[in-house]
Formats: sequence, structure tokens, C-alpha cells
Amino acid sequence: MVQKLENLQETASQTAGPYVHIGLMPTYAGNPGSYEQEIGVSPISEGAKGEIIEIRGQVIDGTGGAIRDAMLESWQPDAAGIFPGQPGADPAVSGLCRFAADADSGEFVLKTVKPGAFKGRGGSHNAPHISLWIAARGINIGLNTRIYFEDEDNANDRILNAVELKHRVPTLIAKKTGDGQYRFDVRLQGDAETVFLDI
Repeated sequence: MVQKLENLQETASQTAGPYVHIGLMPTYAGNPGSYEQEIGVSPISEGAKGEIIEIRGQVIDGTGGAIRDAMLESWQPDAAGIFPGQPGADPAVSGLCRFAADADSGEFVLKTVKPGAFKGRGGSHNAPHISLWIAARGINIGLNTRIYFEDEDNANDRILNAVELKHRVPTLIAKKTGDGQYRFDVRLQGDAETVFLDI
């Protein structure tokens, strides 16, 4: 039964606010020592197999400005496309990283191993990609997207093929800028708005 609005009023939405870094990345927020070891400092450790890459970018708002308090998390398999905890996974790849945009420039940097392609449910093809979650002041619900790579075969990826507006597919593709270097900007609004996943 639908409740009448005069009986139950909707509460105000909550954003990540200015405290997200204090709770999730205290060293970054200027509070070192809160945890013995913070979660997700790096998705790889020494000896990780595969190509080590660096992805740079910004989270850009509807006015074209960089969001300087963005916090991001990434998840990925290793270079062979095997996730941590699965048989044969590279023990030097945790697959998780928690990182933040630079407070001055709004630029983020993710240093990791380039992930491999893998088979998903029902044998579906997943091109090499990194899953990305974004939180920041003013974002009510964390945003989910993916980073694919322009120098990989993305033709049969099930998610890219599911994007109905094909002109938006490039918003999920990191551009190669040099040897082991990529650029991936997340745009929250506008003509080049990044494709976000409802998961």
C-alpha cells in the first residue's frame, strides 16, 4: 500500500560530504596512524606479473571544473584475467585500490598492472578493464563505471555492446598517451558524460 506523503516525509539526501577521506583515507586527510595499514593503498605489490601502467585523469563536473575532493576505488583482475582468491591468481595483485584526486589540481593517478581479458557468467567475453567507483561531496550515491583501453580488442565486450547510444562508448575508453601511460577523465554531465553503470 502506498503511504500518503503527509504521513511519511522523505528525508533529505546525504552526500559523501567533506568527511569521506577522514573515514576511508585518514593518512591522505592528514590523520596518519588511524589504521596500522590503510585499505587499498595499492592494487599491486612488488613482483606483480604483467605490464605496469599508470592511468591519469580527473573527475569533471557539469561546468568543466575538476572535482578536487573526489575519492575513487578500483577493482580488477591480474594480467591473466584472474581475480584475487581464484585458483592461479597472482598473489602480488590484490585488485583493490583506494585513491583520491589531488586537492590542488584535481588529478588522480592509478598505478597498477594492466588487467587481462576474462570470461564472465555463461562464458561471456569481458575485454580488459578496471571497475571504478567514485564518491565526492555533492554525489548522493557512489557512481560506478569502467575503464577500458583503446589498444585492446573491445569488440566483443558484453557491457560495451550493451550501451545503446554507441556514440557514448568512447567515454569508457582510456586513451594511450605514452608507453604504459593512459588518460581517463570521468565527466559527470554534458555532451561527453561518462557512461555510469546501475549496479
